Amino acid sequence: MTRRPVLALAAAVLAATPVLAAEPPAQGGLIVLHCPHLLDPAAGRLLGDSTVVIRDGRIQAVRPGTGSEPGARVVELTGQTCLPGLIDAHTHLTSETSPTGYTDQFRWNTADYAIRSTVYARRTLLAGFTTVRNLGDNANESIALRNAIDAGVVAGPRIFTAGVPIGSTGGHADPTDGYRQDLAGDPGPEEGIINSPADAWKAVRQHYKDGVDLIKIMPSGGVLDESASADNPQMTTEEIKAVVAAAHDYGFTVAAHAHGAEAIRRAVLAGVDSIEHGTFMDEDDMKLMKEHGTWFVPTIVAGKYVEQMAAKPGYYPPQVARKAKEVGPIIQATAGRAYKAGVKIAFGTDASVYPHGQNAKEFEYMVQAGMPPMYAIQAATTHAAALLHKPDELGQIRPGRRADVVAVPGNPLEDITALQRVSFVMKDGLIYKQDGKPL
Repeated sequence: MTRRPVLALAAAVLAATPVLAAEPPAQGGLIVLHCPHLLDPAAGRLLGDSTVVIRDGRIQAVRPGTGSEPGARVVELTGQTCLPGLIDAHTHLTSETSPTGYTDQFRWNTADYAIRSTVYARRTLLAGFTTVRNLGDNANESIALRNAIDAGVVAGPRIFTAGVPIGSTGGHADPTDGYRQDLAGDPGPEEGIINSPADAWKAVRQHYKDGVDLIKIMPSGGVLDESASADNPQMTTEEIKAVVAAAHDYGFTVAAHAHGAEAIRRAVLAGVDSIEHGTFMDEDDMKLMKEHGTWFVPTIVAGKYVEQMAAKPGYYPPQVARKAKEVGPIIQATAGRAYKAGVKIAFGTDASVYPHGQNAKEFEYMVQAGMPPMYAIQAATTHAAALLHKPDELGQIRPGRRADVVAVPGNPLEDITALQRVSFVMKDGLIYKQDGKPL
């Protein structure tokens, strides 16, 4: 059974939604931002009154005090703190949680998901997230969404997408879990389902052909699929090694969804670049991750949300609700232990598991887990940029970087929830939100 319709369909649908089009505001060219405070995550400090000069989508200069440039448009950000555009390293922009989600998949076409994705992308951008990693979709529709955003057809964050996830038959990546036999079929490498190292190479090469930016694997069980386990290993070490070898040959990083300790161990030893969720991570896993330089993307907000929804009768199928109640109470404490152990942490939320646009709640949960506010912000800026292999492009307000700038009222180092009230959003030198209002 295929879940890969022609990508041109999704692209055409995206192109046919002018109501969401990102009309390039009367901007561009030369812009000067006056920031009463400027947060520099690379230096780990909050600067005072600063002037940011932007020319043609790039940061040209950052100067102390208030200044201007001849012919520049000046934007006053009175009472606000400027910081680099935020990066969410774990999103799913082409779907969103719903009590009807498990039946919608039998009624909706790829075009339905594609159209809704334009709304979710815009919400994410207006929440201050100018870049995301999209770690899994149903039919590569996130590739079409990425292309439409890059072309200026719709408003949204810069997307690095993995397309469909790679996993094993019956595992968390298998889109036919829970289907009756005549509908389930036997998905293979073209759909991201592998059962051998040879299948792994085929799947990665198919992803390269499809035009992804990175690879996402599912070496453990998960919460929201209709199988029994959230944490059992679901890929062999040899299969994971094959995916990593193929991916690295093609210049891809590999993100590994892994809740269980054994799946985490296998993925780290096989050379993946990041562990996502990591709920049941143990001390040995943390030691291995430090030794191998493996990134950790906790997604606390997703765990909190599924735990909350599992208490609502009928929101999830019974087996999903059971797993949500197991994972939800643990994930935040694991993130706190990983931070104290010195594991590298990048910001990610698993957006779509909770409603899009609420990404910044993750900061609050990270701080509650014991991370300093500056570290939590670094996780969504310099750390996430390093995970993306884009430290010279993203995550800092420095000359030469992309002009991705957001602002919040007050001081987020004193009140981390200020990041849930983003008042100004600029991406690539274009302003999408000012004075708290979308443009």
